[in-house]
Amino acid sequence: MSEEEKRLSKSNAMYKKMTETPVPKLVITLGIPTTISMLVTSVYNLADTYFVSQEGNSASGAIGVVFGLMAVIQAFGFMYGQGSGVVASKALGAKNNDRADRSDSTGFALALITGAVIGILGLILIDPVMDLLGSTPTILPYARKYSIFILIAAPFMCASCVLNNILRFEGKAFFSMIGLCTGAGLNIFGDWLLIKVLGMGVSGAGIATAVSQTISFCLLLVPFLTGRSEGKLRIRSLTFTGSMILDICKTGLPSLVRQGLASLSTMLLNNCAKPFGDAAVAAMSIVNRVCFFTFATALGIGQGFQPVCSFNFGAKRFDRVRKAYIFTFITGEIFLGVVAVIGFFLSGNIIAGFRNDPEVIMIGTTALAAQFIGQLFQPLTVCSNMLFQSVGDSLKATFISICRNGLCFIPVLLISTSIFGLPGVQYSQAVSDMLTFMIAAPFGIMYVKKLKQMESAEKTKTE
Repeated sequence: MSEEEKRLSKSNAMYKKMTETPVPKLVITLGIPTTISMLVTSVYNLADTYFVSQEGNSASGAIGVVFGLMAVIQAFGFMYGQGSGVVASKALGAKNNDRADRSDSTGFALALITGAVIGILGLILIDPVMDLLGSTPTILPYARKYSIFILIAAPFMCASCVLNNILRFEGKAFFSMIGLCTGAGLNIFGDWLLIKVLGMGVSGAGIATAVSQTISFCLLLVPFLTGRSEGKLRIRSLTFTGSMILDICKTGLPSLVRQGLASLSTMLLNNCAKPFGDAAVAAMSIVNRVCFFTFATALGIGQGFQPVCSFNFGAKRFDRVRKAYIFTFITGEIFLGVVAVIGFFLSGNIIAGFRNDPEVIMIGTTALAAQFIGQLFQPLTVCSNMLFQSVGDSLKATFISICRNGLCFIPVLLISTSIFGLPGVQYSQAVSDMLTFMIAAPFGIMYVKKLKQMESAEKTKTE
């Protein structure tokens, strides 16, 4: 059997799997590895937060400050990854392997180049960047030490997001999980060794994160080098044409907006918390990490939904797209509902587990309890965002992305902080989640109805 025949056979097997496997089973099958991957990814920052918090409030605050920088790097990685992943998945659904190869190769190259540019500029302008991200004078020395290593690893961090997303959209989330889980395990071990044993403090956390991210990148690259991926990363497939780059960036724009605004909101949150001292910055840093960790499960299931959505949309199986959307929303709501109730009553204990400082615990407990309530409103928003991005409706997907950390969060944060002070900082994200839900719900409901109509029209054509 020739190489082309082998690839055709694999493509046909994948087509059958993605279009015939029962939707709940397929979403869960793809969602479990991505959920584990998301949980593991959040462990990077949780591990750094836990170990560095033992060094004091200023060191703990530095992790929150540099989180904004990492969000910028990941924002571009997710844009290229989600963009090339969706384009490639729809191409595979339409049985156009050449376009899938060109999309994957171009997205990967763009991520490496962008990561290198961010790393170089960040190292040159490191102090102004840290100040912009919300660093106080006492936090700056720690933030500088930590961010140096993050910036060095920026190309690998950015490109890892692309490899991860391409594998997910091909329905091969298991390979993605292996790479990310191994990196997270190394990160935790590295934190323990370099901080607790060798006493390297924040620098140790930076080195551990940079090394683990680089190793994770190498492992994610293995399926592409060994022929286990559907899409191929080839120099001859690089397509730096305006139409290809525009298609990738336009499709991935909601991810850039979502992650970019996450960075901006973190920066604003740190700056709004500044007047209340390093304890406030440290508390909100811990709250954000904990909430991302719990939300990662719902997000992981949603990312299991995306390849099902994009592939079946490309194959014109609109009934499966609709069923997958409804199933993912209900599953996410049930899970986050349970987590929110438990987390609400244990908020104080959770904060104390990271930083046993009375002021940090007091500020963090209130903020964490409020954000757990806000998480009840997130599943529908996330599912709607991922639905529109996966079918190529980037305008609606981008608008919903802008709402949570932009149109809703920024005005709520600035206005409530100026009126209520510290409570405004603590409650702003929860209020933003509620407002975003009210905006996103009509879009999701209307599109489900549209999918039903498209489904009927497709049946009429085939009869």
